[in-house]
Amino acid sequence: GRTPGLNSTSDLNLKRALRRERVLRDRSNPLEMYNESELLERFRFDRATIFEIVGALTPQLQRNGALSPSQQVLIALRFFASGSFQNSLGDMVNVHRTTACRAIRRVSLALMRIMGRYVHLPTQEEAARMKQDFYFKSGLPGIIGCIDGTHVRIQAPSQDEYLFVNRKGYHSINVQLVCTNDMQIIDLVSKWPGSTHDARILRESALHREFKEGRITGLLLGDNGYPLKRWLMTPVIAPRTPQERRYNFKQASTRSIIERCIGVLKRRFHCLHSEMRMHPERVCVVIAACVVLHNICVEKRMPLPRQVDVLDQPEEVENPEDSLELVIVSFARSLRARH
Repeated sequence: GRTPGLNSTSDLNLKRALRRERVLRDRSNPLEMYNESELLERFRFDRATIFEIVGALTPQLQRNGALSPSQQVLIALRFFASGSFQNSLGDMVNVHRTTACRAIRRVSLALMRIMGRYVHLPTQEEAARMKQDFYFKSGLPGIIGCIDGTHVRIQAPSQDEYLFVNRKGYHSINVQLVCTNDMQIIDLVSKWPGSTHDARILRESALHREFKEGRITGLLLGDNGYPLKRWLMTPVIAPRTPQERRYNFKQASTRSIIERCIGVLKRRFHCLHSEMRMHPERVCVVIAACVVLHNICVEKRMPLPRQVDVLDQPEEVENPEDSLELVIVSFARSLRARH
């Protein structure tokens, strides 16, 4: 599997130790107090996976003052899920807001430090499987992922405030994401202020270098906010032929998976959907933490929160035999349109 590190921590002794630990002061342990559906609703994970996350992070979260590793993780998961510091304290007694903020920070950093286990570009074997998945879905050959940007709203920062104002007029971090056909996120850039254009974020990313230098074989699909490249397929501008229009339809319907992925990420971890009132650098760490948790959700097949609308998937291609010709024609047309 993609994440052997998580499962290796979930032995019986750890589970017994965590069950013995008092997670709440003067209340019962929420891992025992809530049933599975309540845990999923409040923390986005089932009981077994929460145990595994605590186990994976415990080396970095050794008991800090009053809060044990599991307390810190539960406070952070509740904040990620709700977007509210107040809600993150709802299960705790006598935990000060400052202590909760520190726990969220520590858990976010701990998750970011292990991000390489969960968010990484594909091996050759994985890339071959991704191409097969996308081809089965759309008939477009060679696709390994879809790329897009999304804005995470933040409170106006005290320094360089104007750089964070995006084209819609609010302060944000502009986040670049690449996902597979099953909504696993394989690349993340979360460090640019909201005024930065998507094309610049891509141009200055490690992802761009990997493709440019040929270390990754395959294609990405993106919208017209990105430049056309030999490894990045964008829509044909002003399509003239039926083939070009059909390519644009297939390109857009296939690319919709990244839009759906972003929607699921933000609904599952509502802190990304609401305004984050913390320093921009800390916001970037929280974004990375939520992406790690998103991939764990996908791998563990965690149910979506009830409020998440699941978009209809595009129908499979009816006649895949002509799709390669379609891509070649459209790619040539697209190149001519840009020169």
